[in-house]
Amino acid sequence: MSVPPPVTRVQPLVVRTRAALRTALEAPAGTAAGAPEGAAPSGTAGPRPDAPPRTAARAVVMTMGALHDGHLQLVRAARERVGPAGQVVVTVFVNPLQFGPDEDLDRYPRDLDADVALLAGLDEPAPGRPAVDLVFAPSVEEMYPGGDPIVRVTSGRIGTVLEGAFRPGHFDGVLTVVLKLLHLTRPDVAFYGEKDAQQLLAIRRMVADLNVDVEVVGVPIVRDDDGLALSSRNAYLSAQERADALTLSRALRAGAAAAAAGQGGAGAIEVASGMLNEHPGVVVDYLALVDPTTVDDLEPEYVGPALLLVAARVGSTRLIDNLAVDVAPPVTRTARPGGTQ
Repeated sequence: MSVPPPVTRVQPLVVRTRAALRTALEAPAGTAAGAPEGAAPSGTAGPRPDAPPRTAARAVVMTMGALHDGHLQLVRAARERVGPAGQVVVTVFVNPLQFGPDEDLDRYPRDLDADVALLAGLDEPAPGRPAVDLVFAPSVEEMYPGGDPIVRVTSGRIGTVLEGAFRPGHFDGVLTVVLKLLHLTRPDVAFYGEKDAQQLLAIRRMVADLNVDVEVVGVPIVRDDDGLALSSRNAYLSAQERADALTLSRALRAGAAAAAAGQGGAGAIEVASGMLNEHPGVVVDYLALVDPTTVDDLEPEYVGPALLLVAARVGSTRLIDNLAVDVAPPVTRTARPGGTQ
């Protein structure tokens, strides 16, 4: 019996400098991919002199590496959007500007080879076409050649509440690197996960307020079978801490159910908070029900769509999660004959 030949996959081209990125982006569709899996690196692909100009769409997925299926879902959505002829760029950069002095910048997981292998393993949109054409993985010195930038993007009011209140300057750092990467990759559409709901809102406002010519698409949260939202920081959790972390998604679901049952925003917060407080291993930074388009607090009598957000520490690991909520009108009881209810 003959043994079928091994499947040869084309790996994404990995570039580390802005110059190599620019050259790869100028290459015609289908020529910027790297070598087949297991082959020697092909180097940076350049455009042929007789190549037609690129007309297909380009999508970007920005990550800090330590990829998991949540990131891969972003890539799948990007490839589906631009099609086999389009170009998908993934950036891998741990951005120091968005980390506070006592946060986990130094221990944040980094394994570029493993990340590229995951991306190479995705289904090809067409024979010989990788799911990801290009991975841009710059160093800190490449992204900030003059050291910390003097001019940065300011996140305004969005950066002062909830996540911004607990992580001062975080969203300024996020928006600064996002704007730089949008300039460098020049995408038609950019994909971000909805788990970082406040970040997604801040990016959308920046794009709108600064007239950045890109479409921003949010992709729903990817969860494990037990409900835990996927996060690169889940790798920090011990077995017991992971069990405790499940309280976050359970509390959000309980709060959403209360809101849908007519208990109002206050009832949703009360139910979710009660569940979180039952677990001493979970230390809550904030739990809030907000307007999904502004992250503003809601009026007590509000009825309609809302977003329930939580941030908490489980052991030494800080996790965030959120859930869309429909706040239903309060339940009213019908009066019975005789004046009783």
